[in-house]
Amino acid sequence: MIEYENLSKVNKIHKKNLKKIFLDSLESGQFILGNNTLKFEYEFSRYTKSKYSCGVASGLDSMILSLQSQKFEKGSQVIVPSNTYIATILAVLRSDLVPVLAEPKIGTYNICPDQIEEKIINKTKAIIVTHLYGNPCEMESIVNICNKNNLVLLEDCAQSHGATYRGKHTGTFGKFGCFSFYPTKNLGALGDGGLITVKSKKDLNILQNLRNYGSSTKYKNSEIGFNSRLDEIQAAFLRVKLRSLNKLINHKQKLASIYHKELKDDFIKPKLQPHCKQVFHIYPIRHPKRNKLRKYLLENGVKTDIHYPIPPHKQKGYIPILKGNYPISEEIHETILSLPISLMHKETEINKICEILNKF
Repeated sequence: MIEYENLSKVNKIHKKNLKKIFLDSLESGQFILGNNTLKFEYEFSRYTKSKYSCGVASGLDSMILSLQSQKFEKGSQVIVPSNTYIATILAVLRSDLVPVLAEPKIGTYNICPDQIEEKIINKTKAIIVTHLYGNPCEMESIVNICNKNNLVLLEDCAQSHGATYRGKHTGTFGKFGCFSFYPTKNLGALGDGGLITVKSKKDLNILQNLRNYGSSTKYKNSEIGFNSRLDEIQAAFLRVKLRSLNKLINHKQKLASIYHKELKDDFIKPKLQPHCKQVFHIYPIRHPKRNKLRKYLLENGVKTDIHYPIPPHKQKGYIPILKGNYPISEEIHETILSLPISLMHKETEINKICEILNKF
């Protein structure tokens, strides 16, 4: 059986270094906002060529704290993709703001700039874009829209660590770059974690204050904050894994190139954009008989996943909130299938998967 993913195998290559840095952290006696967090923030900023980084507890929190830091009036609108993981929308709702859904381009699965412009009204205060599956959005057009309309831009980079658009890292275009280190990510912790990249020291100070109970000085709380700090042990693990992130990305790109070359045209493959560095957090294909195809693959020894089976506006808890029709998003959710593509997979396995798929 070719597994879709196995985090134990993925992390095995780091085992020696993870053990060492864990023991070093244990000996240091620093467990909250210690040296490992400071060093990881610096190293991640250097990697992405961002000015500053602020480690937080999760990818969701990275978006919530970014929105909260802007003190938007309650009920203000934030434009978000209709095709995204639910956290993007949940962050808006948890900030007492109103999510307005914009459809994606069917070829890239990412939010369409033209759709964004159509949704802007006086109440619109911000835009969140999601670099879905590790494929960068059309940032030149989106930045221009934000500048023209004086809107705050947040980038949901939960799936795009190391991805670039015209040579510039995702997470460095907007006011805030919001990252997740959930264990399945290309840069995944051994628990949860998140981080926000920012351009100004002022924004960094605000976020550092918010993540720590609204406090920059012990026992003095200047505002109502959160308890959302990147765990010191997770920061240590992430420092180890960041060193080999480019190696992982290169491996995934090789596997993706096999899929792209060998799969027959019955399967709709990801659109490759020459001005983008795609990092293939996920390798998605689309097929009108997705469920039958998934069953066929499992019967032939290949496990897959679906990202995602239900669009946000059809989720039970969100139906009363997210009004409107989103046919492009629905089509994607009905036909998308994620194929195995991870550090543990070998090129021979990907070729085998292609052989099986091409017989469908």
